Amino acid sequence: MYQQETIKPYEAGRAKAELVEAMFDNIAPTYDTLNHRLSWNIDKGWRRKAISFLQQYQPQTVLDIATGTGDFAIMAAQMLKPQRLVGADISEGMMEVGRKKVEKLGLQDIIAFEKEDCLSLSYADGSFDAVTAAFGIRNFANLDKGLSEMCRVLRPGGHLVIVELTTPPRFPMKQLFGIYSHTVLPVYGRLVSKDKSAYSYLRRTIEAFPQGERMMDILKQAGFQETAFKRMTGGICTLYTGTKS
Repeated sequence: MYQQETIKPYEAGRAKAELVEAMFDNIAPTYDTLNHRLSWNIDKGWRRKAISFLQQYQPQTVLDIATGTGDFAIMAAQMLKPQRLVGADISEGMMEVGRKKVEKLGLQDIIAFEKEDCLSLSYADGSFDAVTAAFGIRNFANLDKGLSEMCRVLRPGGHLVIVELTTPPRFPMKQLFGIYSHTVLPVYGRLVSKDKSAYSYLRRTIEAFPQGERMMDILKQAGFQETAFKRMTGGICTLYTGTKS
């Protein structure tokens, strides 16, 4: 079991998936504002780079895992122009925010939000040309199982894109990020979201998540080939890619 799989947002005696769902339902109303402010809007550029990787393949069916409020799904729909894009998540609170954004933009005929257990997806094998995930897989209660499911629903030759927050490996970004994530992130997150645990939990999952070459090995074990990673903004965020053979 990976370290982040044992980290829970609350200390209640429930399964991690239930606690994560409750946490994201709690912070859904302020999630977008906090994400953009805490990253100085750099998160939008990270998403754009990830979607740019997929443009060369022109996927027509896309599954966005742990879609949250749909920021990645919306940008992917606008840039890739697929026939169908599904945003899957366990938090109805987060997806309800996403549905309102999609309706406002007139993208409801392309983007659908569906409540899914990301460790046991309801979709048939090979259903999608591309599977994406932005800032969500570190919340999986079982990373191997979640990645295997992402591979299963991807068609042969289809492409995986993951964007995840990571710990910078080198000075001075490593030290600066450490200070920021232990002070500004939990304090400001608590003040705005009114959830005293959520942003401390998110910081701990970043620190515990498998990164770089180790993540490459995990992706290969899940069934992906041609795996690669690229650190962005000094390693604060990492883009992972792979292909299903």
